[in-house]
Amino acid sequence: MTHDAPPIRPDAPILVFDSGVGGLTVLDALRRKLPQAPVIYAADNAGLPYGEKSEAEIAARVAGLLGRMTERFQPRLACIACNTASTIALGMVRDVLNIPIVGTVPAIKPAAAMTRTGVIGLIGTGATIRQVYVDRLEAEFAADKTLLRLAAPGLVAAAEAKLRGEPVDPAVIARTMSAMRAMDGGERIDTLVLACTHFPLLADELAQAFGPGVAMIDGAEGIARRIAFLTQGQSFAASSPDLALFTRDEAGLSALRPALARRGLARIAVL
Repeated sequence: MTHDAPPIRPDAPILVFDSGVGGLTVLDALRRKLPQAPVIYAADNAGLPYGEKSEAEIAARVAGLLGRMTERFQPRLACIACNTASTIALGMVRDVLNIPIVGTVPAIKPAAAMTRTGVIGLIGTGATIRQVYVDRLEAEFAADKTLLRLAAPGLVAAAEAKLRGEPVDPAVIARTMSAMRAMDGGERIDTLVLACTHFPLLADELAQAFGPGVAMIDGAEGIARRIAFLTQGQSFAASSPDLALFTRDEAGLSALRPALARRGLARIAVL
């Protein structure tokens, strides 16, 4: 005897999870694809930055938080809109939750198709760039290319500050560009993979620093397409304004309100 899964409620949200506000770049792409979908955007600001934590800490933290949020909000699907959390915790989360989970992976495959010089730069957190997962993507899609990886943790804080309306320190951007160019073959980079969902928030600043000869790519559009595919045929109807959920109350949250409201996140709550 088979038990059919209960029908998905039209107001069941898509849960978009990140360590901070970087995942808003994924939400932007998702809004363009599925404008009617109810969304909960969850930021683990109490755990930021993930790039400085151990793999075991990240895996346990992400699985635990997503478990609690799934129980409380009954989402139809969860998206881990964070490269660091995805490369470390995706398998564990899929094992413990019985809803579709969409992860974020560095856009190495499309970058390999785009590059003309054969040299690709990849900037991410320290935790992301050292993952075996990234080694596998490189071996599969960029084996005949040169992939130069750089940990750029300072960009996470710069992106968070920019979203709060604060100026971006040009020295942080310049240091990232200089370190990348100084690597062996770095002067030939023509494609830059933004392997952290925070970094597209700084796309203008990075483009200016690297110059017009460098194309930038991130995974947001691909993630939105995947979510649209997994939810095709489902109905969407919001029963309340979309929610931004944080894991810690802090002074900076009120400064984020305008950026959240622009993305339809009219309510803020703390888990």
